[in-house]
Amino acid sequence: MEKESEMERLPIDLLAHILLMITSFTDLAQASGVCRKWKQAVKQALATRQTLSFAGCKMDDDSTARLVRHAYSLKELDISRSRWGCQITDNGLYQISLAKCVTNLTSISLWGMTGITDKGVVQLITRTNSLKHLNVGGTFVTDESLSAIADNCPHLKSIVLWSCRHVTESGLFVLVSKCRKLESINVWGTRVPLDRFIGLITIRPALQIKPQAIRALADQLEGAKEQHGKYRGMVVQYNIWW
Repeated sequence: MEKESEMERLPIDLLAHILLMITSFTDLAQASGVCRKWKQAVKQALATRQTLSFAGCKMDDDSTARLVRHAYSLKELDISRSRWGCQITDNGLYQISLAKCVTNLTSISLWGMTGITDKGVVQLITRTNSLKHLNVGGTFVTDESLSAIADNCPHLKSIVLWSCRHVTESGLFVLVSKCRKLESINVWGTRVPLDRFIGLITIRPALQIKPQAIRALADQLEGAKEQHGKYRGMVVQYNIWW
C-alpha cells in the first residue's frame, strides 16, 4: 500500500487556512484541480474571506460571479477596471447579485467599469442593504442608479461619482435626501452646476463634498447669496484638483 504524503495527511481545515494565503485566483483555480480534497479546501478558504479584489486581474462575468458565490463571509468587493481589462458586464453584476453574501457587503468598488449600465448596477444595489461605501466613478451610471442607491442603501456613508457625467443635480438631491448617514461624496468631473451644491449643503450641512475646492466655492456662493440676496450660477471647473 502506497504511503500517504505529509501534504495528504493535512487536515482539511489546516489546508484551507494555507490556501487562504494565496492571493492569485489563477493559483487557487489550479489548486482546486489537484484533487477532491483540495477542491473542497479551496471552497472552504473562499468561504472565510471577507475581502475580494479583482483589481489588476483579467476576469469575466462567470469567473467573477463563481468566486463571489463561494465567499459567504464577504464584506468588501473590489472589481475595479485595470489596464488589463476586466470584462465585467451587467450580466456579471446580475450573477453577483444572486450570491448569498451580497446582503452583507459593506463596500463595493466598480470604478472604471465602462461595460456596466444602470441595469446591472440597479440589480446589484437592490440587494446591498448593508452597504456603507460605494465607488462607481468612471462609469456611465445615471440618476436611475442614484435613485436605486437612495432607496436601498440606508447605511451609505461615502460614494464616489468621479467623472460620472450622466448624473444630474436631481439625482444627487434624491441621494443626499434619502441617505441620511451619508458623510462624503466625490463629484469631481461631473457636469453639475456649482450653485446646485448649495442645496445639498442645506440638506446636509456636514456633508464632505470632494474635491474640497467645490465645497469651498459653494460655501462662498452661499455667503454671497446671504449678503447680497442674489448670485450668478457658476459651473464646476473640471481642472480643480484635490
